[in-house]
Amino acid sequence: MRHYLDFEKPIAELQRKLDELRAHPETDSLGISWEEEIQGLERKILEAQKQLYSNLTSWQRVQLARHPRRPYTLDYLRTAFTEFEELHGDRLFSDDRAMVGGFAKLGGRRVVVIGTQKGRDTKENILRNFGSAHPEGYRKALRLMKLADRFGLPIVTLIDTAGAYPGIGAEERHIAEAIAVNLREMMVFEVPIIACVIGEGGSGGALGIGVADRVLILENAYYSVISPEGCAAILWKDRTAAPKAAEALKITAPHLKAAGLVDEVLQEPLGGAHHDPDATATTLREGLLRHLDEVQALSKEDRLARRYAKFRAFGHFTEPKPVAA
Repeated sequence: MRHYLDFEKPIAELQRKLDELRAHPETDSLGISWEEEIQGLERKILEAQKQLYSNLTSWQRVQLARHPRRPYTLDYLRTAFTEFEELHGDRLFSDDRAMVGGFAKLGGRRVVVIGTQKGRDTKENILRNFGSAHPEGYRKALRLMKLADRFGLPIVTLIDTAGAYPGIGAEERHIAEAIAVNLREMMVFEVPIIACVIGEGGSGGALGIGVADRVLILENAYYSVISPEGCAAILWKDRTAAPKAAEALKITAPHLKAAGLVDEVLQEPLGGAHHDPDATATTLREGLLRHLDEVQALSKEDRLARRYAKFRAFGHFTEPKPVAA
């Protein structure tokens, strides 16, 4: 079942007409063929898609990143990876289903893969907490990363969350401390770490599994310190200013690459990852393997030094010169 976003309505209308034509017999009672009209509409839809998706605004990319049919972490674990064996629990409190991870193979090599997972329907979203992990989710991720470091396995993380869960229970169990520990520990793990933002990359919830030697991002994903709605509510006192906030925040893949905050933008099929999940999975697998090869070729000392320098270089500021007395 197709799901069109508001800005895709012109394409939706053309697609509706095409579906109606395809529902007719190849020729009607008068022997008139619909094939020429169908081909014409198909060309028109393709041209409209190229025009629309080559000129997306920041807010439209945010909407695509949140598309309900967009592939999630578990989808990629079935397509881009093989032999995934999920591990559960943080050995301290419980098993957070918003954070999944375990052993897998990527292009034939063994890795530990960790990612945030959303739900497809209400029942699964409740189970997965809408992809927003609790402290135990980050502690589970850390437990798996320590296993990877112990056995010399590369770590791959897939990021797709609006942010860590901000509820009372999460605060009581020290969500900030759990994320902070992950940031510290990921900086010193000796094995290669590759991260990819596959959908939403929200604030510390994303960064809690995002410290890596290479940070990749899918073309229509975003990475931000705050959601556009949250920014709009703070700066403009109006959540409907989210499109303006999305543009001001510079949170889309092209903006992030230009700022040097991500290492590569992985292209998506025309219309977004949900239009061809298998092709997107192939692109993701090839991108991860390419960067993994480059990072593994470095010595341990060089890899750690570059990882440290990479994150130290984020954020630039100037200090005013002292005024002479």
